[in-house]
This record gives sequence, structure tokens and C-alpha cells, in this order.
Amino acid sequence: MAAEPRHVGLFVTCLVDLMRPTIGFAAARLLEDAGCTVTVPRQTCCGQPAFNSGDRGTAQDIARDVIAAFADCDFVVAPSGSCAGMLRVHYPELFHGDPNWQPRAEALAARTYELTSFLVDVCGVEGVAVRLDAVATYHDSCSGLRELGVRDQPRRLLASVTGLSVTEMPGADVCCGFGGTFCVKYPEVSNAIVAKKTQAAAATGAGLLIAGDLGCLMNMAGKLAREGSAIEVRHVAEVLAGMTATPAIGAPGRSQQGR
Repeated sequence: MAAEPRHVGLFVTCLVDLMRPTIGFAAARLLEDAGCTVTVPRQTCCGQPAFNSGDRGTAQDIARDVIAAFADCDFVVAPSGSCAGMLRVHYPELFHGDPNWQPRAEALAARTYELTSFLVDVCGVEGVAVRLDAVATYHDSCSGLRELGVRDQPRRLLASVTGLSVTEMPGADVCCGFGGTFCVKYPEVSNAIVAKKTQAAAATGAGLLIAGDLGCLMNMAGKLAREGSAIEVRHVAEVLAGMTATPAIGAPGRSQQGR
């Protein structure tokens, strides 16, 4: 029996759009390879910075735009547990008690997934046909893990990458110190947290650090660069889509290939 066609609206995320578009292209490739029709509706931010700062009015305005933009999509998929968590968990909270918008927020939430969770749990993807000769370690981003239960899905897919060995770091599920506006408001605390994370990554002997949220990746890549570390940093979508010829995150001009 042929698989039921799925119309997926890709929520690119503002960080990916502005800082690392290759993640969006990688996500689209993975979704299309899984048999989905992918569109990218007009979008900006998910509203999380405003929500976390207590500006519920602005967060609601942004959420209404997102809900309307993705209304015709069977599913909404984001290459970010943080943004997917905002749509899935916090949009219904934003409109609690609103007879017009709460049902619409809940309907969007029910169709929203983080990328690797969607590929494994909805599409039934068991592996990818790419190769990367590297030893890697994986960081579990807070929102994806705690709000959406994303842990085994990226590891299952990474296990199918030929030549890739994943070594678990101590405290893989511990925060990296990014936390959106947290790292701006509390830079000293953020730096202390990310220092422990980079130490844990280095202790594995891995040459590649992978995660599913660009905010976390940028924070860890920045710290690794300041430490003079040779560890490269990539989004899980880039690895799974075989898009590893571009410079690693936080390391302009360096390529994973040939290292």
C-alpha cells in the first residue's frame, strides 16, 4: 500500500534563516526523501523570546500569524526542539480561555513536530543513505528532550550513517547555557555552564559535536572556538542529509571533509 501523502509546512526558525540556511535545506531534503510535500509558508519568529521575557501580547501577535500561515498544512515540522516546543506546548497556554484562538492553537500544536521525531515517529524512517567518517558526540537540547521527548530518534538515525561512530558524553542531557535570552541576561552563568559542556564533549575524544537546535550549537561552537578546540559542530539535519561539505558551525572556512 502506498504511503499517504503528507503536506508538511517547514517552520525554518529565525536563527536558521539568518545564521545557517543549510539546516533548512537539509531539513527539506530529509522530508522530501521521506515522501513528504514540503512548503515554506511566510514566517518570522515563533515568539519564544517575547514569551520567555513575559511579553505575552507580542507573543500572541506572533503566534496568531504562525497559526494562520500554517493552517493548511497537514503537519508543521521544525529543525528545532525549542521552536517546535513553543508551538506545541506554549501556544495553547498563550490562548488558554480564548474561545476563538485556543482551539486553533491546540489544532496547530497537535500537528507540530521536531524534525527527527517526525521522521522516525510519523514517517517511519529507519535510516539514511549517507556516509561520514567521524567520531561524534550528541547534545540533547533542553526543550526537545523535556518538552517533546526527543532523545532516541536522532540517535537512531545517526546510527544509520555509514562510517559515523557516536560516543555519549557525560551529561548529554544537561543544559548548554544558551537558553535564548538567558545567555544575554546572565552571560557569566551561561559561560560557566557551556564550559562544562565543552569539557564533557572533549572528554569523549570526538571530533564532531552534533545537536538539533542551532541556538545550542552556536553557543557551544563559540565556546569551543574561544578555547581553541578542533571539535567541529553541526546540526543533526546536516549530517543526516549528507550536507557536510560546508564549513562547520562557528568555524568559517573549515570543512568536515578531509579532517
